[in-house]
Amino acid sequence: MDMEAWLVLALEKKGRETFTTDDAKEILGTGDSSVWHALNRLASKGRIKKIRRSVYQLVPSEAEPGGNWQPEPWEVTSQLADRYYLGFWSALYYWSMTEQIVYTSFIATPEQRGRKDVEYMRHTYEFITLSEKKFFGFENVKVGGMTFNVSSREKTIVDCLTHPEFCGGIPEVAKAMEESDEDIDWELTFEMALRTGVNVVLKRLGFLLDQMGIGGGIPSRIARIVKRYPYQYLDYHAIKRKEEVSKEYGLVINRTRHGLWSWRYN
Repeated sequence: MDMEAWLVLALEKKGRETFTTDDAKEILGTGDSSVWHALNRLASKGRIKKIRRSVYQLVPSEAEPGGNWQPEPWEVTSQLADRYYLGFWSALYYWSMTEQIVYTSFIATPEQRGRKDVEYMRHTYEFITLSEKKFFGFENVKVGGMTFNVSSREKTIVDCLTHPEFCGGIPEVAKAMEESDEDIDWELTFEMALRTGVNVVLKRLGFLLDQMGIGGGIPSRIARIVKRYPYQYLDYHAIKRKEEVSKEYGLVINRTRHGLWSWRYN
């Protein structure tokens, strides 16, 4: 059996959809030159695809040459950062908290990255750097033969309230909160929001829960502890205009009611 076939067979036995050149060297037990030749030949035959330097994707044997085979984003994500989790809009999609099809994978990491976001197989992998203080609240899950990290439902809500620009805006977060109410531990969400130490996250969480009439007594608890001043925008990435003001939570509501709850009118 030649090197190429041996490498593919070994990867398939291990259930490895993605692998590195070091993995290939370990499997083949040979030096750099032979490994690079084998990888180049496999790439030319369409059996592997290069994700980035030294990282490859094994193309399933059943995929038709020149076809529309597309890897699941989480098959690639774990190879792009050592410490990471799939978050924001991608996590909303994973947990079925949004019906929007997302063509960008949002990857949260505390690693300071010098390289740009990755484009691979018509999909974008965008990196959001979080401080160590905010890098928590994720789970290791398994889909098929792959394991990867994804933020929990509760941390996904907190992250999206922190950075609504990475999840489609505050209306998209509000919709996810209301429609996933029964699946979310609001006490844990509150504790995670407190842990981030970001005042506006507490304000947004309290206001939205209050407006939706969910979360039990959490909105009133937030109203008692939140620092109301200075007033902050509900959505920094919407037009900076004042539709109304929430004195209870110290927020400038810069979304019309129709805009904030648009899905209710559809």
